[in-house]
Amino acid sequence: MRPRFQWQIGSRSLSLGERTLIMGVVNVTPDSFSDGGLYLDPQRAVKHALRLLDEGADILDIGGESTRAGTATAKSTTETPRRREEQTRSNSDAVSADEELARILPVISEIKGKRPDAVISIDSYKAAVAEAAVSDGAEIVNDISGFRWDPRMLPTLAHLHCGAVLMHTRGRPDEWRTLPPLENPVELVKRELGEWSHAAMKAGINRERIVLDPGFGFGKRFEENYPLLSRFDELHALGFPLLAGASRKSFIGRAMSRGNIAPGPQSRLTGSLAAMAMATMRGAHIVRVHDVRESAEAAAVLDAVMK
Repeated sequence: MRPRFQWQIGSRSLSLGERTLIMGVVNVTPDSFSDGGLYLDPQRAVKHALRLLDEGADILDIGGESTRAGTATAKSTTETPRRREEQTRSNSDAVSADEELARILPVISEIKGKRPDAVISIDSYKAAVAEAAVSDGAEIVNDISGFRWDPRMLPTLAHLHCGAVLMHTRGRPDEWRTLPPLENPVELVKRELGEWSHAAMKAGINRERIVLDPGFGFGKRFEENYPLLSRFDELHALGFPLLAGASRKSFIGRAMSRGNIAPGPQSRLTGSLAAMAMATMRGAHIVRVHDVRESAEAAAVLDAVMK
């Protein structure tokens, strides 16, 4: 059985554990791995988001920057002073906070105007983006870096009082292909999520506001994701609600391969549903998905079985 929580997301809370909550993905980007460019236009993004709500999304996760493998990410020049020149080059290729905000703020504002009760999550590792998005109506910050890439993120979240998803990422996207293999990915993820969540609480983020995500595909090789999924329930020992985001990931395509030909991201629905089912049966409170209607229907059956 899943432990139950009340997730504090600002002025209200979400009940976690009674049923599986569906987080629908809205990528306002030109280059995301699955649907890059489809919803870069704000009106198309809003239309897509409203459709996801109608299909059963409990949360909308809106992102304005792709973090697929190989992409450059913005780095603080205070992160490692000896690498300032390298970081400056990387920053020139990354999406700036201003550009990210120009993409996502019109979408958030219009969604809240049309559906005031919609729960919106901002998918960003930048403190400036998180603060502006929450000011415009977002109630959750979903940070793939585990609050570590931007030194201002922890103090920003501490005063925002919004919900916070702390995700495990190993390295940055432009480093993933060169990372050494892991001997025990489950133990590494479990240990580091424990350390990072402790650091978040020490910085002033209340436990009741934190959800943990093991970060499927983020710095993990194909084969390192399967034990994370099969042993997902071990993460409950950390004492936080859990989010699983395996939808359309490459490791799913690899498992679905026929004759060494893997299906593309938009052809991984059945594999994504299988991964979602495994995570749900292992205790995921929230699943982050691209295909909301199909996932919501599958989750309803899974929840009925678990009850």
